[in-house]
Amino acid sequence: EVQLVESGGGLVQAGGSLRLSCAASGFTFSRSAMSWVRQAPGKKHEWVAGIYSDGSTYYPDSMKGRFTIYRDNTKNTVTLEMKSLEPEDTAVYYCAVMGEDNPNWRLLYEYDYWGQGTQVTVSS
Repeated sequence: EVQLVESGGGLVQAGGSLRLSCAASGFTFSRSAMSWVRQAPGKKHEWVAGIYSDGSTYYPDSMKGRFTIYRDNTKNTVTLEMKSLEPEDTAVYYCAVMGEDNPNWRLLYEYDYWGQGTQVTVSS
């Protein structure tokens, strides 16, 4: 059974930082691409970061410099570090997995599995 379990969400003041973690099991993590996707209240899902099995990372332009994704293939974890958080970053953050070489980070239907999400709330 595939499991993606996110943790690390919470309430933070604007300008602060948070680290989200996702523990994965039930599939070959080291051969999968991993992403973080968020959904703010009343808005569509938004891809925020992706990482391939070799550690190469990808971000939408709006996230570059504030968000950092990395993975540990020995522990089957993927982490999202967020800094300089803004109230607009308030959302449920999801960890998701897709095929190893899939370049379609923004296409939600390309993801095979999703976690249950973790809430991030940034107060002004």
